[in-house]
Amino acid sequence: MNKFHGTGVALVTPFNADGSVDYDGLKKLINYQIDGKVEYLVSLGTTGETATLNKDEKKKIWAFTAEINNGRLPLIAGIGGNYTAEVTAAIKDFDSLGYDAILSASPYYNKPTQEGIYQHYKAISESTDLPVLLYNVPGRTASNVSAETTCRLATDFKNIIGTKEASGNFDQFNQIMRDKPADFMLISGDDPVALPMISLGAVGVISVVGNAIPLVFSEMIRLCLKGDFKAAQVLHLKTVEFTRLAFEEGNPAGIKAALKHFGVCGDEVRLPLVAASDRLTQLISAQIQLINS
Repeated sequence: MNKFHGTGVALVTPFNADGSVDYDGLKKLINYQIDGKVEYLVSLGTTGETATLNKDEKKKIWAFTAEINNGRLPLIAGIGGNYTAEVTAAIKDFDSLGYDAILSASPYYNKPTQEGIYQHYKAISESTDLPVLLYNVPGRTASNVSAETTCRLATDFKNIIGTKEASGNFDQFNQIMRDKPADFMLISGDDPVALPMISLGAVGVISVVGNAIPLVFSEMIRLCLKGDFKAAQVLHLKTVEFTRLAFEEGNPAGIKAALKHFGVCGDEVRLPLVAASDRLTQLISAQIQLINS
């Protein structure tokens, strides 16, 4: 199995009550994922609240994560932004020791053309020797990376090895699968549709809910990759309501409420995000009990 086949978890960034980074919680979280048998980790994807972290905090979190992981799982760093020169400078400055690839979200807010998106990722590809994963999440960036642009990048740049697709557009998934190079990876960026995406040829998921339920979710994905969709469906349906609730009040508030339930870390987030409501926290806890029953 390729090192990025299966379940990757986009790690949350635990915070203390005073808003500082909770490194004890982060250590617990990393070990919790490894014990939960996920295939790889993503440090400082957007689930890690990267928009609220400064450069020094990011560097320290990346170094700490690599130290605690200690080569036990493949590790990806999330490095993105909406100013290409700043992103490429951050990549060149990145201490890649312990890291296997970079995940970079398409530029947000600017709403670039497809040619602008292509040139952005071209610059990223040429700024690093590490493998690069595209990340298409139109709901957050306000622009879509088309299937044509994805496959063009996959063909033109050998270190662009896959895409985390969170467009929710199955017609686009089909086009990517049809037109991509054989070894280019389609990876689900949406937990609820990971199962059907794998049936189309996706190689796994970069997950949010895996933070809280790594054992159940990663097993579901492995069953899918084995072609045992009947067994996978049982676990998928068991987690549907938990997954829906985890995103009801935004990400990562819901999943941090679940992690607090498990005693992994607290539920603190940085403004402008706010912690999950008491009502939602109770519903999430009830779903966890059903999943574990």
